[in-house]
Amino acid sequence: MSSTPSALPPDDSDPAAPSGRPAALHLAVALDGAGWHPAAWREPVSRPRELLTAGYWADLVTEAERGLLDFVTIEDSLGLQSSHPTEPDDRTDQVRGRLDAVLVAARVAPLTSRIGLVPTVVTTHTEPFHLSKAIATLDYVSTGRAGVRVQVSARQNEAAHFGRRTIPRFGPEDLESRAVREVVLDLFDEAADYVEVLRRLWDSWEDDAEIRDAATGRFVDRGKLHHIDFEGRHFGVKGPSITPRPPQGQPPVSALAHEGAAGAPFRLLGRSADIGYVTPHDSAGAASIVAAVRAARAEAGRADQPLRLFGDLVVFLDEAPGAAAARRDRLDGLAGRPYRSDARIFTGTSAQLADLLQELGGSGLTGFRLRPAVVGHDLPAITRGLVPELQRRGVFRRSYEADTLRGLLGLARPASRYATA
Repeated sequence: MSSTPSALPPDDSDPAAPSGRPAALHLAVALDGAGWHPAAWREPVSRPRELLTAGYWADLVTEAERGLLDFVTIEDSLGLQSSHPTEPDDRTDQVRGRLDAVLVAARVAPLTSRIGLVPTVVTTHTEPFHLSKAIATLDYVSTGRAGVRVQVSARQNEAAHFGRRTIPRFGPEDLESRAVREVVLDLFDEAADYVEVLRRLWDSWEDDAEIRDAATGRFVDRGKLHHIDFEGRHFGVKGPSITPRPPQGQPPVSALAHEGAAGAPFRLLGRSADIGYVTPHDSAGAASIVAAVRAARAEAGRADQPLRLFGDLVVFLDEAPGAAAARRDRLDGLAGRPYRSDARIFTGTSAQLADLLQELGGSGLTGFRLRPAVVGHDLPAITRGLVPELQRRGVFRRSYEADTLRGLLGLARPASRYATA
């Protein structure tokens, strides 16, 4: 089944071919330490002593590439992991501490050749100029396979690391209060400005700005480097970048969007993203989310620009009937409480998961970002169990058909907005 760029129309779906073949699915995995279940590190297959080693992350990403997945995302934050949604906790029986996601991606890039690498970066306390050159550099190191996942932070303890702004302390019960809504809306507006600066900086060098002519002594055409002169409510950036235009022109920008927060996450996808991660729990929910995101896209004046929507699922995957549910119960016992997630939690076999993905995919999703509950167990179950099952059904690629992340997702390489005629 082809998944070349021509197979993906601008309305984000990938409809069945005229021959009646099923629509192609795209798959990614979200990597977070030993896995998404807080007791994952205690499983025999996990490697807790290696979580902070380059070899561990290289093994995960090469396994994902072996399964022909579109990309991996790498979780990150500006504070210690916590079971509390807004502030740190004092638990010592769960993984705490992580490596920098952008640097992990840069480390594994030379060890892979086709899979996309999408580190997570918090926009709230970091500088867009710094991130623009970091992701541009990652795009060079990976020869066109970089992306970035942007997220906001409303955590008071993370703001205290920087001392430049004050964020009020609040809990989940306060999310619908007017004061908290204003804070959250402001953070997402800031993130949209941040992404706009990233894109302008990536465009600030035209593609042919580097001349490198030793005979004339001209390395660069200064007329093809541009000040971006961005002035927003949150910051101003003059530019140009110090890094030439990335191989993809614009590495894909992605974000996770939940319902709530006065629709701010969906508006961020509409205004700023190439890839969106959403959390439907059934087909009706998926269709509703797709409609909401498309409406936000139209409101932002970008209805004609493609947006790839990936549904998020936490997966416990085993081939023996009942084994996945039993494993989840055992991990819940170790954690001392049932595992909960913003995303739907799947427990079952590869065939059952393939059925679910095809069912949800019919609601307009481009593909799925799977969160392995225990990376050491569930990532190989995805690449060696689920992927062959989808291939047998004719809905997943049998080889990589593009060399860049934009190519895998059917996103054309954009021209620089500053390029002269």
